[in-house]
Amino acid sequence: MVYLLATASALANALTSILQRMGVEDASEDSTLRLSLLTHALKRGVWLIGLAFMIASFLSQAVALHLGDLSQVQPILTTELLFLIIILATWFRFRIGLREWLGCIAAAGGLAGFLLFAQPGGGDSVPTARGWVLVGLICGVAVVVAVVLALRGPRWWRAAMFGTAGAIGFAFTAALIKTVSGFVATDWAQMFVHWETYALALCGVGSLFLAQNAYHAGPIAASQTALVLVDPLASLAIGIGLFGDNLRTAGAYGPLEALSLVIMFAGAASIAHSPLISGMKGDDDRYAELLSLRSRSKRLIEAVQDTVPIEAMEQLPPVVIEHIPADVIEHMRSD
Repeated sequence: MVYLLATASALANALTSILQRMGVEDASEDSTLRLSLLTHALKRGVWLIGLAFMIASFLSQAVALHLGDLSQVQPILTTELLFLIIILATWFRFRIGLREWLGCIAAAGGLAGFLLFAQPGGGDSVPTARGWVLVGLICGVAVVVAVVLALRGPRWWRAAMFGTAGAIGFAFTAALIKTVSGFVATDWAQMFVHWETYALALCGVGSLFLAQNAYHAGPIAASQTALVLVDPLASLAIGIGLFGDNLRTAGAYGPLEALSLVIMFAGAASIAHSPLISGMKGDDDRYAELLSLRSRSKRLIEAVQDTVPIEAMEQLPPVVIEHIPADVIEHMRSD
């Protein structure tokens, strides 16, 4: 049941990422790290649908974390990357080659191997106040560093760094979810007297804000690769440090776990340097990233039509242009 709930959460997360990316991709460039990005998103119906999937993902994850350990649940969420690639290839007509598929398989398989060899368990320790402060401080510093790095560089780099910051925030939020879910199971009314409940709300909103900046900053494959892979690694560290999760490292298990992590990072690097991302680094190519143009919804296409100059429209891949309604193209040419 734990793994099923975690997988369902991963699928909901993939849908959330795509829908919320479409909700913010037409926001102005100067809205990065500003509340105007969220106010823009709240006006878009597609973003609100993504928010509904995010809530469903949150509930599935909360139940899974209550039934299982942090080190068991969070790594399963890497399957989100596989769901994302499948959706991009089938519904949005992105050209996904062998490199992307092998990268996804290596990333997910490497992490699965790590879980198999490590056999994470335990996780029954009650976090101390000192532990929360120490872990919170480390996560906070890591988030700040990632955000600073995201302020400069090409679009794929900025998306990846914002994604890294959001992933660390989500990992810390997951730890708070596990604790608060225990309060709810015991006596839900008591959850309001614990600081963890309010920290959960604050960290959740902050992580959501960073994720929106990741979606807005550049290619979804760059942001999502960082979000999907950094989150479980940070969660493993938090689980060991806060909840006393145990990893099996004796004998050959330690080297096998290290090899699995190398395979996982190699898969992530392969995805990050694939044409799906590297071919979209330039400013002129950023219009090819717009998921709304690749959607099968005329309403979504019309929402971003004024942000795309006709010169860029004519340079879009034929598979994208042929699905754009003729009246939309005529409207853009008339402007």
